[in-house]
Order: sequence, then C-alpha cells, then structure tokens
Amino acid sequence: MPPSNHAAVWGESSKEVSGLAGEAQVIDFEHIRESLSSPLYPNRHETDTGCITTALLLAAGGGRRLGKRSPKCLTDVSGVPILGRLVSSLVEQGFQRLVVVLGYRGRQIRDYLDLHSAGLEIEYIESAHYATTNNIYSLWLARAHMKEPFVLIESDLVFDSRLLGLMRTPNRIAVAKLASHMRGSTVSTDLDGLVDSFQVGESNGPQLPNKTINIYSLSMPIWHEISRRLDLRIAAGRVHDYYESVFAEMTSDSLLRLEATWFDDGRWSEIDTPDDLLAAHGLFEDPILTKGA
Repeated sequence: MPPSNHAAVWGESSKEVSGLAGEAQVIDFEHIRESLSSPLYPNRHETDTGCITTALLLAAGGGRRLGKRSPKCLTDVSGVPILGRLVSSLVEQGFQRLVVVLGYRGRQIRDYLDLHSAGLEIEYIESAHYATTNNIYSLWLARAHMKEPFVLIESDLVFDSRLLGLMRTPNRIAVAKLASHMRGSTVSTDLDGLVDSFQVGESNGPQLPNKTINIYSLSMPIWHEISRRLDLRIAAGRVHDYYESVFAEMTSDSLLRLEATWFDDGRWSEIDTPDDLLAAHGLFEDPILTKGA
C-alpha cells in the first residue's frame, strides 16, 4: 500500500488544511493522540447475536462531480431521493437505528429525515472538517457511537431492498463482478467466498475481479480492531486516506476475512457522475419495483 502524501509526523501538535472557501482549518492532532489513552468505546457488546438492526451512513461529502449544490444523498433517482430509498429499505429489512455522519449542508439532511424517518431512531454526528478530509475521518468520528454490530453504507448508493437484507449478518462485504464501467476498490475471494485481497481505489494496472459496493457489515470484535487502527492513522494526520486502506491492511494481516455477498442478481447503482445518475434513472425507473424488489 503506498504511503499517504498527507501524513503528519508524531511531533506535530496540529495541522492546517484549506477549506472550500480557502480558509485555514486546524485539526488538533495532539489532542487526538492524548485521547488514545482514554476509554473511547464504553458499553460495547463483546458478542454478536441475531440480525443487525443498526446502520451507519457516511453522508458528509458534497456532490460536486454530480454538479449539484444539495447533499449527494438528497439527489432524486426517478423521483425518490437516494436517502429516501435507503430509509425505506432499512425499515423494510428490520433496521431500527440509523447513525448519520453529516458535513456538507447537513441541515438539509436533518430537515429531510425530520419528515421522513419512518420510525427509525436517528442519531447525528457532525464533521466540522468534511471539506478537507476523506471518508476515513467520517468513519473515525463514529467510533464511540457504534455500540452494536452495524452495516456501514455510503451515501451515493441505490439498491434493491432485499439486497440490504443480505447484509444483516456481521462481517460481510457487498460485491459484484467487475465490469468495464465500474470504478473504485476491488477485491478477490478464496474458494470459501472470503475476501483474501483488497485493492484500494482506482488502478491503472490490472484490477482484482470483484468491485466493492461500499456496504459492509461489521461485528464488534472486528470494529474494535478497525477503530484502533483508525485512531493511529488519524493521530498521524492521515485524514486523506480511504477507510478501505484499513480494511486492506487487516486483510493482508489475516485479521479480516469478510464474506462476499453478491449483488449481481439484483439492481444497484453507485452515483458519482451525471452519467451514473442517468443510468440509475433507467435502472430504477419504476418506483413500485424498487420497494421490496
């Protein structure tokens, strides 16, 4: 794994990063390092039983590549916002709690969920540095809020509700066979269907055969170790990393063996660009079929 170009040395006490408007924002790494010695994870369950009922949504980033000024998760797909589709799927599949990491125009997301929570218990986490950090920072902010097994979801995904139901067992990863139009991280699996290699981000060279769909289910023992490694990276100033780099590292260390859950026989779409959105409109043009499909 290549080292981050944004890593800070342990001797630094803080680091300035530029915001969207050019102003300097300071992340206090010294305070973060000091906090590593305190108990950050109270009341965590040591065993995992039953189906997962909690989801964590990372929704701090903007949708600049989509050319929209609203949060990406409020983008309409065939007349229904991405977030609205997610809430419907969560309720249909028996989820009870949704934790949302907010950043860009977070008030709009709060306002939407105030009207469309559908009975879910909603909890919010604010990322003050969303404009100058990557998804690893959003996941790190959630470390003390996740006290039971959960499903991690990114905010640019639409999918058939039943596919989400497949992720309610801990330590699974949503994947699909890699196609030419797909971008992002890829994985390979062993004969038992467990992920044995993880390639983070896009590559100009050969890619692994399966595309990650950015939905993961995590048990508490696995989340403990992920949290520990997130702590170390954030304290070192590596706020521009992808959280998948931690998953790749743990996979390489034989500490993480996620079970591949195949989404190929259902509908799903990752929406990053206007072309992606156009394709999603076509795929989900019948709003009736998206419910419980």
